[in-house]
Amino acid sequence: MSATTVKAIRASFFDFSATAQEAEAIADAARYIEDGLLTIEAGRVVSLKAWEAGSSPAEVIDLRGKLIVPGFIDTHIHYPQTEMIGAFGEQLLEWLNQYTFPVESQYHCPQHAAQMSAFFLQQLLSNGTTTALVFGTVHPQSVDALFSAAEALNMRLIAGKVMMDRHAPDYLTETPEASYQQTRALIERWHNRGRLSYALTPRFAPTSSPALLEKVRQLRAAFPDTWLHTHLSESPQEVAWVKSLFPQQEGYLDVYHYYQLTGRRSVFAHCIHLEEKEWDCLHETQSSIAFCPTSNLFLGSGLFNLKRCWQKGVRMGIGTDVGAGTTFNLLQTLGEAYKVCQLQQYKLSACEAFYHATLGGAQTLDLDAVIGNFNPGKEADFVVLDPAVSALQRLRIGNSKDIWEKLFVLMTLGDDRNIAQTWVNGQPVWRREEKERAA
Repeated sequence: MSATTVKAIRASFFDFSATAQEAEAIADAARYIEDGLLTIEAGRVVSLKAWEAGSSPAEVIDLRGKLIVPGFIDTHIHYPQTEMIGAFGEQLLEWLNQYTFPVESQYHCPQHAAQMSAFFLQQLLSNGTTTALVFGTVHPQSVDALFSAAEALNMRLIAGKVMMDRHAPDYLTETPEASYQQTRALIERWHNRGRLSYALTPRFAPTSSPALLEKVRQLRAAFPDTWLHTHLSESPQEVAWVKSLFPQQEGYLDVYHYYQLTGRRSVFAHCIHLEEKEWDCLHETQSSIAFCPTSNLFLGSGLFNLKRCWQKGVRMGIGTDVGAGTTFNLLQTLGEAYKVCQLQQYKLSACEAFYHATLGGAQTLDLDAVIGNFNPGKEADFVVLDPAVSALQRLRIGNSKDIWEKLFVLMTLGDDRNIAQTWVNGQPVWRREEKERAA
């Protein structure tokens, strides 16, 4: 079945027809069609409407009993850390030194990078994630391998090589000039190539000298449509460290803002310990946040204030943050986000949660014009969910009174078993049935 073939899929569908400026408005944009027909052609959505017998322009793929939602969007993840997920017992800074840096040292090897890139993308797809914003390592070959693998799948991916010149092992640091030259070459090779995009990726302020941040600024000025992807205010110790390293700046975020690295395509992971003026700066510059609940809980970093994020009008998406995060699965990640919010007396509804994982995530990445829902002309990335794959799920889905309760059950009891199929650019790229037969 070629990408240009008209395809028509019958199933139940759920998405959001428009972005929302406040949590209360999300439900107004929600769209649920219990028996619908999605028509796609040349990798794009033609239409989504209620099923009518004989109305399809093509042979119908019958997926009744399944729920189809837009592909999940992961706004912060480290692909090299896949192989050390679930590493025991440290908080952020110690965890980096003990586990992360030694693992990332392997990515100077193109063969290892290629092997892990393929494994990583299969993990994303088998969990229903069709778009991600991804950290590589300091090695250019880590990014070449990841982009090559994503290009073969025609997958929408944003990634970049880590830029880091201090406070890390010698085998992972570089000079500002070398970082600039290697990053520029990667941008020229990969940015806007098909569905691929480049993110300038200084690891975080403590591993970035003023000279390196100046090089990042120069690259952002030269390539203004690139993304900026880094960390911000993940732990109190990190915040204090940044203030000691950059005493001339007003705070952690001001380090990035001073070098003109805030903005519409700037995504800052975590943002747990923000000061009031930092919230205001994020809003004023239209910068975005990646909320990473499983990582924040696993490392003991703190609780992200989602209610405050809405109050301050800051765009936010969900990040798994593998490998500090403990799952690739956005359903499980949303379940943990619910618990983080509960601890702060904020009720994260299933409607809002699925918004953040789909269209809200697309808006966070400034991609809501091309992905995130089933509006005509959007790229046809979606996930086919089997809502009841265990006895417990069948019991709870069976007694759920409406779509909201079914979605909530999915995000609290769901996992990778609920991913029946994943489609990228109008093509099925992962099917559970095929994997089970092969096994």
